[in-house]
Amino acid sequence: MQTIIDHLPQLLDGAWLTIQITALSVIIGLCLAVPLAMLRLSTWRAVRWPVHAFIFFFRGTPLLVQLFLIYYGSGQFNDALESVGLWQFFRQAYFCGVLTLTLNTAAYTAEILRGALQTVPHGEVEAARACGMRGLLLYRRIMFPKAFRIAWPAYTNEVIFLLQATSLVSIITLMDITGVAQAAASRTFAFYEMYLTAAAMYLVLVYALLFVFKRIEYRLTGHLRPARVSPEPTAPEPVAPEPVPATQGASEHGRTP
Repeated sequence: MQTIIDHLPQLLDGAWLTIQITALSVIIGLCLAVPLAMLRLSTWRAVRWPVHAFIFFFRGTPLLVQLFLIYYGSGQFNDALESVGLWQFFRQAYFCGVLTLTLNTAAYTAEILRGALQTVPHGEVEAARACGMRGLLLYRRIMFPKAFRIAWPAYTNEVIFLLQATSLVSIITLMDITGVAQAAASRTFAFYEMYLTAAAMYLVLVYALLFVFKRIEYRLTGHLRPARVSPEPTAPEPVAPEPVPATQGASEHGRTP
């Protein structure tokens, strides 16, 4: 227990690095995935096939191999990269880790969006075209809002997978949660305690992500929930008027025949 307490500040720093890498990869990957999904549905083979090859490569090869290709393989092209001013980025493990995870999640997200775009009801698309919508306007107003609602559960799983996959960047010397736990365990030989603590921190991050994405999904699918109908207020029952009692002095003071 004392070992965990001693290394808790380093573990928290590693958790912050994990969050940074995940957030950057998700944001940039989503920005890349949207146009890739559109190009994937293009009728031009010259546009569709390069995108298909990109998605096929990053979905069909292990993420660890992709990380090694970018981090270690870029060193063979240092002269070419230095000539264009990119070597200062590729020599940094942080940039290579973010780039690898970004390209990987962009490929998976593009395929998720492609499947969602193809499931948008054809009648809605034809109705939008009949109203004069074409191209980007059709995608922005009709297809992508519908596709994101359809793809949101699958995209949630992809983001969680990406968060867990950030543990691989510890292999290229980045001190994320796994990197800190591995370094501490090798010094103190408290492998069980350190890796169990790392697993608990990943669980906390995953459930925090699930909470956020479930709230967003709740907002996106609000139109699918039945509307709450408040019961109509019932009209009060009419109260019968009380009979007015006859006055006793009427016969005494009235006229008599």
